[in-house]
Amino acid sequence: MAQDSDSTQILAQRKASNAALRQFDEDLNATFSTEDAFITTGAGTLLAGKKALQDYIQNASGPNMYWIRTPSEIKVNPETKLAWETGTWEGFYEDSKEPVVGGNYSAMWTKASGVWLIKSQLFVTLPIE
Repeated sequence: MAQDSDSTQILAQRKASNAALRQFDEDLNATFSTEDAFITTGAGTLLAGKKALQDYIQNASGPNMYWIRTPSEIKVNPETKLAWETGTWEGFYEDSKEPVVGGNYSAMWTKASGVWLIKSQLFVTLPIE
């Protein structure tokens, strides 16, 4: 039963993170990650720490974009306070409802602080189907 509650908490965190990205609120989005989180972007760029992610988003060239991650599976290990999330992601231009890029992703979550936070994320850009 605890695993269901943990999965629900992770889903709520992901939904809130998606909303923060949609509102272009990088500061709010950063609150869903650990300070030392690792992110591998869809193009393969490795970012170490949430400050590096914020800088990457703020310094991106081209039109403003937001990303939506849609989980398809969450597995929780209550003993280690770690969780695995996997699913698909899509990237949208600021005023668009049609994705221009997307692919698959996986995330490692940790509840070491008492709240589920993203410890690591891997995004892979794949053809949009």
